[in-house]
Amino acid sequence: MEDLNVKKEEIRVWGIHCRDDVLFRKENIIAIGWKDMGDLSILGSDREAFKKRYAEVYKDAKKGSVANGAGMLYRFCNEVQIDDYVVYPSKSDRQVNIGIIEGEYQYDATQPEYVQTHKVKWLKQFPRTYFSQGALYEIGAAQSFFMVKNYADEFLAALDKGFRKPRIEDEKEVVEATAELIIENTKDFILKELSRQLKGYDLEEFVADLLRAMGYRTTVSPHGGDSGIDITAYKDELPPRILVQVKSQDGDIKETTIQSLKGAMREGDYGLFITLSDYTKNAKAYLRNTPIIRGINGTELVDLVIKYYKDLSEKYKRIIPLQMVYIPVSKNLFE
Repeated sequence: MEDLNVKKEEIRVWGIHCRDDVLFRKENIIAIGWKDMGDLSILGSDREAFKKRYAEVYKDAKKGSVANGAGMLYRFCNEVQIDDYVVYPSKSDRQVNIGIIEGEYQYDATQPEYVQTHKVKWLKQFPRTYFSQGALYEIGAAQSFFMVKNYADEFLAALDKGFRKPRIEDEKEVVEATAELIIENTKDFILKELSRQLKGYDLEEFVADLLRAMGYRTTVSPHGGDSGIDITAYKDELPPRILVQVKSQDGDIKETTIQSLKGAMREGDYGLFITLSDYTKNAKAYLRNTPIIRGINGTELVDLVIKYYKDLSEKYKRIIPLQMVYIPVSKNLFE
């Protein structure tokens, strides 16, 4: 491993995922699918040719998906070189496999699914516990094929004699930072999906369902009404009545818009204003001085979605698909 120590900065490390754990180890390859793309070598080293072909094959793919998918295939075909390293986390046995690329790109039409291939010599296999949490998060990337950047040295060091797995104490900051990143990414995803899929009346229906999940009885106003009230809610059969206005606009809500809600309220009513964006400075001041109206912005709405997600209707769980998982957090939360 002498050369490895001398030229670590020149070595590239790739990460790859595959649903067929047996294939890689049995045939000494790494491979990805996208069989309908055909032989990628025909496209040469022209990135635009990859994008064009991808768009032709996957006609329903959105612009961002075309760029990401074509870029990944381009890298697998043109940027992977002999003597590059590859890290493969196998799911069936929860092992981390490290190998070295031994062959140029090949299209293998005999494979039922994973037709884009490179020959690999597998060097070592490690339990996942041998690596830091940060390294494991990096090779858990959502893409099928990607470059390992932040923790490449850790995976390469595992091939050296005398490699010691990281101490748990050394991982605390990484674990906490990664957990926070996961939470923030989840919140970003929810807000983007709400903004993308639920506009106007659709967002009103969603908010009514969220309020129902929170324990309120809700009635959505007829579409096109001029009362300015989108939803009427009660905590039980008795007053107070809560009048809800919902806005899906991108810009911040102005004070005059909230005043229109106040004008529709009768004595004894409470108001609730919900927006995917935020409120202007004057609008925030108005809300502080008008305690019978509560304003909820996009960030606060996302927090409510997470808190009451399990009680949302299945329709909205399909629109915002989330899975309950446990992530490590700071021990300070329990002290």
